[in-house]
Amino acid sequence: MKNLDGVKSLGTRTNFDSNLKSLNDMLMEMAGLATAAVEASVEALVSQNMEHAEKVIQSDKQIDDLELQINEKAILLIATESPVATDLRAIISVLKISSEVERIADNAVNIAKSAMHIGSEKHIKEIEDIPKMKDLALEMLDCSLKSLLQKDASLARKCAKIDDVVDEMYGRLVHELLEYIPANPGATNQITQMAFTCRYIERIGDHSTNIAEQVVYLVTGKQSELNS
Repeated sequence: MKNLDGVKSLGTRTNFDSNLKSLNDMLMEMAGLATAAVEASVEALVSQNMEHAEKVIQSDKQIDDLELQINEKAILLIATESPVATDLRAIISVLKISSEVERIADNAVNIAKSAMHIGSEKHIKEIEDIPKMKDLALEMLDCSLKSLLQKDASLARKCAKIDDVVDEMYGRLVHELLEYIPANPGATNQITQMAFTCRYIERIGDHSTNIAEQVVYLVTGKQSELNS
């Protein structure tokens, strides 16, 4: 009987681990789609490709649907498996991280909408720094997700530190953009949309920091504010 109980316990554990892996796989799929959306939205802004911008906006539903599936699967897992504290923490972390990823995707949509607001209007300056800022924000996201897969709190803390650079770029770029308005009053809408885009990318960095914080919580069981 004891052996049978042991087999049952092992089977339950295996089933839980399989479901948790499925949750993480869905989360990584969602993150991949969000990353692609950010890349495409900034490319649409730079190239003024309205078709690409529209595709980013349309693709958001797929990401939203994945978040909903993750939520439903996580709730079912909690209800049916009665997870212990560490397992429950893992499920909650996936839920919270999926919410951060969804918000990153929302910011990609916002960038695409800014591109559409500018349309085919000639850019007042070559767009070089915004893609660089985007690359840093996505580096933060990628790093934070790797720390999740590796359950590495130390790596998560390192990821969050990149946010200082993103914040510095945000402040500098917005200041530079606003300085163009007096000499280019007719381009106020374009300049404003570019400034908004910088803000959206800065928010992507913030959400990536939040993911890193969630990884620290998952690994250590302690809530931490990174890069505050």
